[in-house]
Amino acid sequence: MENLISLVNKIQRACTALGDHGETSALPTLWESLPAIAVVGGQSSGKSSVLESVVGKDFLPRGSGIVTRRPLVLQLHKLEEGSREYAEFLHLPRKRFTDFAAVRKEIADETDRETGRSKQISSVPIHLSIYSPNVVNLTLIDLPGLTKVAVEGQPDSIVQDIENMVRSYIEKPNCIILAISPANQDLATSDAIKISREVDPTGERTFGVLTKIDLMDKGTDAVDILEGKSYRLKFPWIGVVNRSQADINKNVDMIAARRREREYFSGTPEYKHLAHRMGSEHLAKSLSKHLENVIKAKIPGIQSLINKTILELETELNRLGKPIASDAGGKLYSIMEICRLFDQIYKEHLDGVRSGGDKIYNVFDNQLPAALKRLQFDKQLSMENIKKLITEADGYQPHLIAPEQGYRRLIESSLITIRGPAEASVDAVHALLKDLVHKAISETLELKQYPGLRVEVTNAACDSLERMREESKKATLKLVDMECSYLTVDFFRKLPQDVEKGGNPTHSLFDRYNDSYLRRIGSTVLSYVNMVCATLRHSIPKSIVHCQVREAKRSLLDRFFTELGAMEQKRLSSLLNEDPAVMERRSALSKRLELYRSAQTEIDTVAWSKAVKRGRFLRSSPFRSLAGRTPPRRRLSFDKTRRQNLSSGSTRVTLSRASHQIRSLRDFLSFQGYKEEVLNEPLGLWPLRGKVLTFQGPCTLLALTGIMYIIRGRLLLVWFKVSIS
Repeated sequence: MENLISLVNKIQRACTALGDHGETSALPTLWESLPAIAVVGGQSSGKSSVLESVVGKDFLPRGSGIVTRRPLVLQLHKLEEGSREYAEFLHLPRKRFTDFAAVRKEIADETDRETGRSKQISSVPIHLSIYSPNVVNLTLIDLPGLTKVAVEGQPDSIVQDIENMVRSYIEKPNCIILAISPANQDLATSDAIKISREVDPTGERTFGVLTKIDLMDKGTDAVDILEGKSYRLKFPWIGVVNRSQADINKNVDMIAARRREREYFSGTPEYKHLAHRMGSEHLAKSLSKHLENVIKAKIPGIQSLINKTILELETELNRLGKPIASDAGGKLYSIMEICRLFDQIYKEHLDGVRSGGDKIYNVFDNQLPAALKRLQFDKQLSMENIKKLITEADGYQPHLIAPEQGYRRLIESSLITIRGPAEASVDAVHALLKDLVHKAISETLELKQYPGLRVEVTNAACDSLERMREESKKATLKLVDMECSYLTVDFFRKLPQDVEKGGNPTHSLFDRYNDSYLRRIGSTVLSYVNMVCATLRHSIPKSIVHCQVREAKRSLLDRFFTELGAMEQKRLSSLLNEDPAVMERRSALSKRLELYRSAQTEIDTVAWSKAVKRGRFLRSSPFRSLAGRTPPRRRLSFDKTRRQNLSSGSTRVTLSRASHQIRSLRDFLSFQGYKEEVLNEPLGLWPLRGKVLTFQGPCTLLALTGIMYIIRGRLLLVWFKVSIS
């Protein structure tokens, strides 16, 4: 079980190195899911002395006021007897400390580096690993001591700040609380018991430690507390006797202090019956054993959390995009690729793959016809205007048969009004094309990564559309002007010819311009104008599509591509300047992904070692881990491997022939969260003689080779090898 604590130690160090301190942030945190033991106590409760007694070394800073101002993650590693003791800090990975006075100084110095020489506190932990034959494998988090009054140089909020920090650790369900209380004070006033009771009212996660038992007033004892009568916890109270200040000043050896502690409990009548579970040595062993059990129970959940979070982090990193190349060629290529992605999305909008292109057809099918119908020809074709234009066109010689010049002027003045709807259609399509540019820009995820390039592409596309609009407007208005320039003669030739229509030259000038004659002229002109409107209704959309829509699909960014080829590297670099928030987010996600992958690798390594530790396996390797990943640094390949993918949420695996292989596989399945069941029902198969094991638990991926049966939803193995590839 020792490697389980080492596993959590490695993940904790990785968390600190990669910035995961369990603080509230927009990033997922692994720190909170890791089982840990938090040491809680008020100032002068003997908290530091308890830790030093557990370690067997003087290594913690001492003094008045708040000495511990940063969480200290203390990881103890047991060495073989005779090995030399040493300490290592995470922030000084290549330096070993054999002088524990130097360790004390480095803790104080590192605290000052983070908080300054003020008396402020910080939630960023210090990681200290101590390797010694005199310790058990254990991890403790020493938190700042709870206080009631701010000392000089500290803000008034320091009392609440420390309490909030302590609470942030111990309120997590995976945290084991080591509550330190002095025996020479009323337990009801204990800061540690008070705050632990608030977050753990049933005492399920709390270990009570009673210090300064030897300093109690004569005639009093702590038996009721140690026996759980005064305040009951799930785990028995443990009493310790620390070194006195005089002993500390005299540098009394810690081993001698432990011996004196054992003698005190065994030699004091009141505590003699409790001596077997008193003392700092028993405390360390109890905590180590309990921490191992908690880690074992939490590992499957941590594995699931890691796998899920890795997938989420990878998805978001893919959405943010990769960092850009540093050379000019790579930058130019990246810009071109991003522009092509944008151009493809823009074309998809026009072609109907994405929404938006249908609005252009709506301009041609609804807006343009409606605008032509709304044209008011009454003013041009009123009696007064018809008579005025015809008279003016005749000049000093009245027309002989038909007022040809008058007709032309009336038709031209009416057709000119069509220019308005034609221009409006061009502008409407331009606006829609421009809207699609902005829509395609927003849908091109790569452009969100580079604000400078996004602005340049948007401006380049809009400039191209503006040029296309001008060309389209010229072409469309030319259609109207052409209708004004040359009238369709066949229309007039097909009109019925009679004397009244042309006028009777024998009549007076007044009679030739009577109302009936003028109405006939107005009706003829209106019919011709309506015919031209019908023609332009079909030709204007063709001109607009040819000059704007088709060109936008074909050459929207052509000019921009030409300009890119002539750009200097500095200019290209400016286009690829990312949003600082995106860069910061990508960096943070990359570090967090590195943390989770590291944790996944460590857990897989432990899973592998746990499974192979006891077994004398066949040459083929036993199994794959929960996620189906090959254990790190162990990659083998074998032929004739049959893989059984157990993909349901709850998978049952049954094994027969309880050989050494099955025992090892049983260990692995238990580690992965499977629970062993007893198979009482008869199976009726002759090969299945002997013991049959059934496991029920979460899904896993196993590569199995051998004789297999699937009966009643169970996977039964008569003879098998488990292999990886």
